[in-house]
Amino acid sequence: MTTTIASEPAVRFSGAVKAFGGVRAVDGIDLEIRRGEAVALLGRNGAGKSTAIGLLLGLDAPDAGEVRLFGGPPERAVRQGRVGAMLQDGRPVPRVTVRELVTFVARTYPAPMPVDEALELAGLTGLGRRRIDRISGGQAQRVRFAVALAGNPELLVLDEPTAALDVEARRAFWDSMRGYARRGNTVLFSTHYLEEADENADRIVVIDRGRIAADGSGERIKSAAGGNLVSVDLAGTGSVGLRLLPGVTSVEIRGDRARLRTSDSDATVIALAERGAVRGLEVTAASLEDAFLTLTRTKETI
Repeated sequence: MTTTIASEPAVRFSGAVKAFGGVRAVDGIDLEIRRGEAVALLGRNGAGKSTAIGLLLGLDAPDAGEVRLFGGPPERAVRQGRVGAMLQDGRPVPRVTVRELVTFVARTYPAPMPVDEALELAGLTGLGRRRIDRISGGQAQRVRFAVALAGNPELLVLDEPTAALDVEARRAFWDSMRGYARRGNTVLFSTHYLEEADENADRIVVIDRGRIAADGSGERIKSAAGGNLVSVDLAGTGSVGLRLLPGVTSVEIRGDRARLRTSDSDATVIALAERGAVRGLEVTAASLEDAFLTLTRTKETI
């Protein structure tokens, strides 16, 4: 059966490589994002997130492999208004109002979103006449969101969209983003706020050293990175042999307390009990932060 254009994923990386000097910022990424998905891109500084976004938007060309949006080159999808982007860098435009800026940008696209609709989705209703250089930081971020929506895109790319926003502004932004996503559009966002990824993404992709370290739902990634955490007091008994207990994937010692990451907490606890080492026992589910740190740090054996 021939693959139709409509069945093509919104985003496809196929063996994409991008190097700067001797450093491969993107090192052979294979990734597909289906239409209608909300995907979070996680990684430490320098992991390759921004480079991957640059390839996706056609701002850079891969040295090897390819990147396709809706079955074609990124540049074509951008020209057609099918992609909207909200990048980290941006300065306020002096002496123009919010409505004037969004209207100007919308007119550059073949089938733009009505300006009032973009302002409403971005939470800017009532602020259209406000000058952009006289609004708050949170409002300026919403303006960037409205500008990204102006072309009525099918794919929205957000690079650290809530950086430097306070809690209330972050909550308002994600309310707006979910309103856009509920229309069946595709969202790809990078963030340092792991709780945002857990709460707002259907799927999380972790990038480390230019490669994909994990790809799946928040729950799946937590489980794959070691499931649960079992903590016990060592009480001077030492940590020898803890790494060999059933289910244990890593061991961390904090003072006189051991934190065991385990894929089978029941088996781990039974083995600890057999050793008489269940003092101060605590079993908790691993957080996304725990999983992220496990996936992106150099593993040490105890």
